[in-house]
Amino acid sequence: MALLMATVAVYAQVRHFDFVNLDDSAYTSGNPHVRRGITPEGLEWAFTSGDAANWFPVTWVSHMLDCQLFGLASGWHHLTNVLIHGCAALLLFAFLRRATGARWRSALVAFLFAVHPLHVESVAWVAERKDVLSAFFWFLTMWAYVRYTERPGWGRYLLVLVTFCLGLMAKPMIITLPFVLLLLDIWPLRRKLRTAAIFLEKVPLAALSLVVSVITYLVQQRAGAVKTLGAFPPGLRLENALVSYAVYIIQMFRPVRLAVFYPYPRHLPAWQAWLAGLVLAGASVMVLRLRRSRQYLATGWFWYLGTLIPVIGLVQVGAQAHADRYTYIPMVGLSILVAWGAAELARRPRVKPFAVALMSLACLVWAVLAWFQVQHWRNSETLFRHALDVTTENAVAHDNLGNYLMDVPGGLPEAVVQLEEALRIDPDSVPAHTALGSALARIPGRLAESFPQFEAALRLAPDWPIAHNELGSALLKAGRLTEAIEQFATASRLDPDYADAHYNLGVALSQFPGRSSEAISEYQAALRIKPDYAEAQLNLGNVLAGLPGRLTEAIQAYQAALRMRPDYVEAHYNLGRVLSGMPGRVPDAMAEYQAALRIRPDHAEAHNNLGNLLSQIPGRVPAAIAEYEAALHIRPDYADAHYDLGVVLSRIPGRLPEALAHLEMALRLKPNPELRRAIDRLRAAGR
Repeated sequence: MALLMATVAVYAQVRHFDFVNLDDSAYTSGNPHVRRGITPEGLEWAFTSGDAANWFPVTWVSHMLDCQLFGLASGWHHLTNVLIHGCAALLLFAFLRRATGARWRSALVAFLFAVHPLHVESVAWVAERKDVLSAFFWFLTMWAYVRYTERPGWGRYLLVLVTFCLGLMAKPMIITLPFVLLLLDIWPLRRKLRTAAIFLEKVPLAALSLVVSVITYLVQQRAGAVKTLGAFPPGLRLENALVSYAVYIIQMFRPVRLAVFYPYPRHLPAWQAWLAGLVLAGASVMVLRLRRSRQYLATGWFWYLGTLIPVIGLVQVGAQAHADRYTYIPMVGLSILVAWGAAELARRPRVKPFAVALMSLACLVWAVLAWFQVQHWRNSETLFRHALDVTTENAVAHDNLGNYLMDVPGGLPEAVVQLEEALRIDPDSVPAHTALGSALARIPGRLAESFPQFEAALRLAPDWPIAHNELGSALLKAGRLTEAIEQFATASRLDPDYADAHYNLGVALSQFPGRSSEAISEYQAALRIKPDYAEAQLNLGNVLAGLPGRLTEAIQAYQAALRMRPDYVEAHYNLGRVLSGMPGRVPDAMAEYQAALRIRPDHAEAHNNLGNLLSQIPGRVPAAIAEYEAALHIRPDYADAHYDLGVVLSRIPGRLPEALAHLEMALRLKPNPELRRAIDRLRAAGR
C-alpha cells in the first residue's frame, strides 16, 4: 500500500497533462487505427503493422483500449501509464520478496523503481506505454519463473512462456530476459548451473527473443530508424556506449538536469571513453572476484550491463546519445546492489543508524526530484523549454518547441526563431525545414519565404508526405490551385491514411469549377480515416449545399459535425443558412443562428441573418432591427447589414431618414447601380 501511495503522490498530477508533440500523436490522437478503439480491423493492423518503427501489438491494443474507454482525454491515457507502472512496482516487490525472503530490501528496490526521477520519462510520456507494459510483463514473468523453480512443471513453465511472449509484444527490449533468468538462477535462486535442464529450459525463451530481434531490426531498418555507419561511425558508437553506461550510473545517484532528448555528440574526448571503460571493467572484475561471498553483486551488476545492450547504441536507433527511458528495467540491477549493499552495511551496529538515515534521506530526495521532474511533462512547451535549459545544441528540442508554438496564439514569431535555431544546428532536418515553411506561410507577408523551406525538405526526403501536404497548403494560400492539388494528391498517395491530406485535397478541389464530386470523395476519405473530423464534415456539407437536390445530405453533414463538436460555430451558422431557405424550417434556422451567437456573440453574419428571419415574422421587426444593429456594432463596414437594416427601416413610418443613411452607406461600401436607383426612388417618395 505504501508503494502505491508513493507512486500516486509523485504521478497523480499527470491527470491534468496534455499529450506532447513528440510521438504521442503517432500512438494516439494522430493514429486512425488507434483512435477508433477496439475493432477487428484495428486488431489485425496491430499484429501486422510496423508503424512507429517497431512491432508491439500488445502496446497498440492497450492504446486502442484507452481510446475505446476514454476517447482522446489525455489525462486518462496518462493515468493508465501510472496504473500499469504501479502494478509493475508491486510485481517487482512480489518477485523479490518471494525469491529472497527479504521484505525491506525488496521494498527498497521496488520503491526506487516506482519513484526514481530517471523513470519519469517512461511513465509520464503516453508514447512510452510500451515501457510500462513490457516492465509489467517482465516482472510477471520473473514471478512466474520463481513459482516454476519451486515446483517445475509444464503448466508453470507455460505461464512463464506466455507472459514472456506478451512482454515481447509490448516492447522487444525485453529480449534479454532469458539472460537475466540465468542470473537469477545464480542468485537469489541458487540453482545448480551444471544441470543441463537449467540451460535447456531457456532455449524456447531465447528462440523467441531471436525471432523478435530479427523482426524488430527489419521493421526499424525499413522505417529508416536504424542509423547508418556513415551517420554514426563504429568508433563513436563504442565510445558513446561506454560513456552512456557511466552516465546512467551517475544519473541514478544524481538525477538532475534530465531531458527528454540528449543530442548525440559529434565527437567525444578519448579520455571519457577510456575512463568509462576502465571503470566498467574494474567493477566487473571486482564483482566476479566477490561472486561467492556476495552473489547479489553479480546478479545486480550484470543485470544492469546486459539489459542495456539492446539500447546502448551499438546498433543505433534514433538520434539520441542516451535516454532516461532506457534505464527503466536496467536500473533494477543497480537498485539491487544499493538495497542489499545498504543492508550489509546496516548489520554493523555503529553504521546502521547512519546507513538507515542516509538511505531514507536519499529515497525522500529522489521522490521529491521525481515529483518536480514530472511537472516538466505538463505539455510540449514545458517539456522542451526544460530540455533547452539543461542541454546544448538540441535541434530536436528547438524543432518540437517551434512546432508547438505555431499553434499558440501569438506564438508564430518565436516559432520561427526556434525552427531557425534547429536548422542552424542540423541543416538537414526535414521536419524543421517543413515546420519552418509552415510557420512562414502563416505570417502575413512572408508566404514567399516558405517555398524554399519546403523545397529543401523535399530535396532531402522526396517521399515525405507531410512536406507535400504543407507545401500544398502554402500553394493554396498563394492562389496556385493546380499545383496545390498536385501536392495534396501526392501526399495522400504516399500515405493513404493521411486524413489531413485528403481533407486539404477536398478543400482545393471544391474551389475548382466542376470538381465538386471529387472534393466530396476526398472529404469522405478523410472521414473514413478520422471519423470525428468535424472540419471535414463541415466542408462536405458546404459542397453538398451548393449542389442541386443535395440539401438533405448537407444538413446531415452539418448535424454530424455538431455531434462531434457541439460548440462548432460555423456548423451552426451554415446549417442555419441551409435551413432558412427550406419551407417550414425558419424556426430551426433561427435556433441554429442563436446557438452560434451563444457560443460566439461577435458573429456579425449570424446577427444579420437572424435579423433577416425575424423581419419576416409579424411583430418581430424591433428584434430584427436589434440584430442588424448588433451586426453593425461588430462590423461597422458590413455592407449587407446596412442594406438589410435600411430596407426594414424604410417600411416603418417616420424612419425613412435612418433608412436612407444606411442604404447610402451600403452603396458606398458596395457600389451598385440598382441600389442607387432604389435610393433615388425612396428619396422622391419621401418628398
